[in-house]
Amino acid sequence: MIPLVLYDIPSKLEGKYWSDNVTKSRFVLGYKGLPFRVEWVEFPDIAPRMKEIGARKNRLADGAEMYTLPVLSDPNTGALVTDSWEIAEYLEKTYPEKSIFSHNSKGLIRAFTTAVISLVQPAAIFPILRASQILDERSAECYITTKEVMFKAKISEFSPEGPKRDEHWAIIERAFTTSKDWYAEEEGKWLMGDVFSYADIFTASILSWLKRVLHEDEWDKIASWHDGRWGELLADVEKQCNRI
Repeated sequence: MIPLVLYDIPSKLEGKYWSDNVTKSRFVLGYKGLPFRVEWVEFPDIAPRMKEIGARKNRLADGAEMYTLPVLSDPNTGALVTDSWEIAEYLEKTYPEKSIFSHNSKGLIRAFTTAVISLVQPAAIFPILRASQILDERSAECYITTKEVMFKAKISEFSPEGPKRDEHWAIIERAFTTSKDWYAEEEGKWLMGDVFSYADIFTASILSWLKRVLHEDEWDKIASWHDGRWGELLADVEKQCNRI
């Protein structure tokens, strides 16, 4: 089997990876045991590189279209897939072994991921600020410019220390408290009890993003919530997906 190609955005961190959206695809590929290699693309180079390979633009929540990563190229089928959810669907259909949507759960998992995003989104500007600090200069400049337009604010205003940062922390903690309650509905360490699914990959990808972009003491704070549940879940998913 020819290795698949996953297009990702590098950081200055060891291992380079950091994006939660790309991590979702990494985890699915790892869980299914599919060989793949990573092609790193700096932010300013995403549009020209994706045009070059023939990838399509991604439609954002506000209706705008732009080139984004992840993009997955499968030389075994000729497929070129944009967006982490569509990549998950493609890999599940094309390589059904070790299902990530078992028991006809895809619709429910889609609802779960949408709900989690709605909980975390109001505070996402805080880890987005931190992400701007781990990128190489070219990517950081492009990333900051894009996010300042998106949020209609200067980067220094995103999540300053004080009441605004405290509010972001409170939102993040409430989001994980709600997630804890959802996980507690079934016995077992996964959302579906003893059945591992894309829901766990999705949750762990957010955790991985937070661990990678936040300061160490900030991640330790999250990892300690709810008797250490979230640090453990990330480690369990990484193991399940052959990432450690």
